[in-house]
Amino acid sequence: MSLRVHHLNCAHLTGMSLDGEHLACHVLLIETPSSGLVLVDTGLGSSDYAAISSRLGVGFAYGYGRPVIDPSLAAVAQVRDLGFQPDDVRHIVQTHLDLDHVGGLSDFPWATVQVHGDELVAAMSRKGVKAHGRYHPRMWAHGPRFQAYSVEGEAWFGFQAVRQLRGLPEEVLLIPLVGHTLGHCGVAVHSEDGWLLDAGDAYFNPSTIYGPSAGHARKLRLFETIVTTNRNQRRHNQARLRQLVADHPEVRVFNAHDPGGFPH
Repeated sequence: MSLRVHHLNCAHLTGMSLDGEHLACHVLLIETPSSGLVLVDTGLGSSDYAAISSRLGVGFAYGYGRPVIDPSLAAVAQVRDLGFQPDDVRHIVQTHLDLDHVGGLSDFPWATVQVHGDELVAAMSRKGVKAHGRYHPRMWAHGPRFQAYSVEGEAWFGFQAVRQLRGLPEEVLLIPLVGHTLGHCGVAVHSEDGWLLDAGDAYFNPSTIYGPSAGHARKLRLFETIVTTNRNQRRHNQARLRQLVADHPEVRVFNAHDPGGFPH
């Protein structure tokens, strides 16, 4: 079975660009036959756009992020625009819990939030300077129902995979891509157009995976290095992603912030 997937861009981040285009916050909306709608990440939410600095912090709001204030970009607004009701969204699968990926959680307080267990522990404990900067407890102050996972199950194109996500079809998989954070994952979806891999923040610049012709941005690479939790793991997984796109061009790999489109 293949699933219908919609692409949402839930932010325009003017604080950083790639080839002259502002970064995005890509979110997937997946239609399933028996699990309702599923979001992969949520991007910025309606509460973020209503109170940008208090929700996201001054550094993100007016510094390196500088999102355009546009409430119509919130996932909940785009779900309505597609003709669905917000309460049709029953599950949210998170690549990780950085502030720019979870702002919309409070717009879907009833949804089960599926996440890697190591990521949930890191977000709740907030140990260290980087953790304090990236994880904002106000994003989950509404008390979401988290469902945490460890690495288990059969492989997916040579990657360890978490199967099966409870309550979701087998066509949606968490793919551990640790490095950006302690429990960072990609999310693979078997769509109507074949396999998609949302690599989250495993890389920022598509040239990392697709080569120099895909774009170059020194500032973006520097930012990626600064926010990375484990550089060796990040480099290892980027090498694996390069091999994946070389060996399996039918798998479409993209990241969470590439302004060039979905997928790259």
